[in-house]
Amino acid sequence: MKHVLIVATCLCGISSVGGAEPEKIDLWEADTHDYVLYRIPGIVVTKANTILAYCEARKSVSDWATIDILMRRSTDGGKTWSQPAKIADVPGPIQRNPVAIAKKRENHNGVTYNNPVMITDSSGAVHFLFCVEYMRCFYSRSDDDGQSWTKPTEITASAFEPFRKHHDWKVIATGPGHGIQLKSGRLLVPVWLSLGTGAGGHGDSVSATIYSDDGGKTWKAGEIAIAYTKDWDNPNECCVAELSDGRVLLNARNRSKSHRRLITISPDGASQWSRPRFDEALLEPICMGSLLAIPSQKVLLFSNPDNLSKANTKDPAPGTGRDRKNLTVRLSTDDGQTWTAQRSIESGFSAYSDLAVLKDGTVLIIYERGSDKRPAYGRLTIARFSLDWLKMK
Repeated sequence: MKHVLIVATCLCGISSVGGAEPEKIDLWEADTHDYVLYRIPGIVVTKANTILAYCEARKSVSDWATIDILMRRSTDGGKTWSQPAKIADVPGPIQRNPVAIAKKRENHNGVTYNNPVMITDSSGAVHFLFCVEYMRCFYSRSDDDGQSWTKPTEITASAFEPFRKHHDWKVIATGPGHGIQLKSGRLLVPVWLSLGTGAGGHGDSVSATIYSDDGGKTWKAGEIAIAYTKDWDNPNECCVAELSDGRVLLNARNRSKSHRRLITISPDGASQWSRPRFDEALLEPICMGSLLAIPSQKVLLFSNPDNLSKANTKDPAPGTGRDRKNLTVRLSTDDGQTWTAQRSIESGFSAYSDLAVLKDGTVLIIYERGSDKRPAYGRLTIARFSLDWLKMK
């Protein structure tokens, strides 16, 4: 039995891009359609060149709010978009995460669906993973470019329980953003797991991956990619990309004093991770980032807020959050060893982002930015740009 997605097309003015400045279109705006915020965006492009954009739709500002997962589709390169539709639904009753209750973050009126991640498959399928209450993970699949989805099946036992012997997690999350399919056919999703400490319950975390070698039928836990140590402080939200030689790069957010992104490399995306190191070129304001490999162009892209300043704070303590602004895309032609080009997408407030590419080479980035009504997290916006623009000085 499938959950069918009924869509209605809305016209949105967006045209082709060349070396011009990025074209931007707002897909979701805060305080509309009974939701307070739209956050945690993701984007993928299917084999048929359909764009699927998705996010968390929150009833309040909290990570533990009543949250739905919404998606919009475009079949014409982003010129028109379907109306938003809910794509995650697990029959209740849903148990609350004990961490949320202990931290007084519990939500009495609804369910927290969180951290949507999609993977596009070379067969044409789209794989969809999401979490419930930051403690259960579900998998669904579409074989018609996101128009309908199979009934979600829980994969927590196989994909996350094995991590407990290394990190006795209380909170888990996929991505966010997108996962990838390797040349081998393996489906790979970056994840993070925490002990549930800290004010928000997301503290004492590690970064890892889960994977499927049978087209999404079964999912397994990989090895811990970045552990929590004195030097690697709270590695958590992470992103992955397959390098030109088939190895997999994992790039993680963290709270380390160096304020640089943590990276590690695996031969298969699940095991034998190299000793993590800080990429000195990639600033870390403590915010999610995104990776995208474009093999046809032999480039690797990375996006995150490129900023270490903090307003109204003369000397912020090392390892504490910086202002989320100046969302920047960087380009590498040597698998991330060096970053030879960069351009700012949004100079003002800008936070989480995710990258994808159309068949014609147009790059897409969906990201959080402000609005006149809400200077922070006011909109989810898609920008389109060319690699030529990115390479311009």
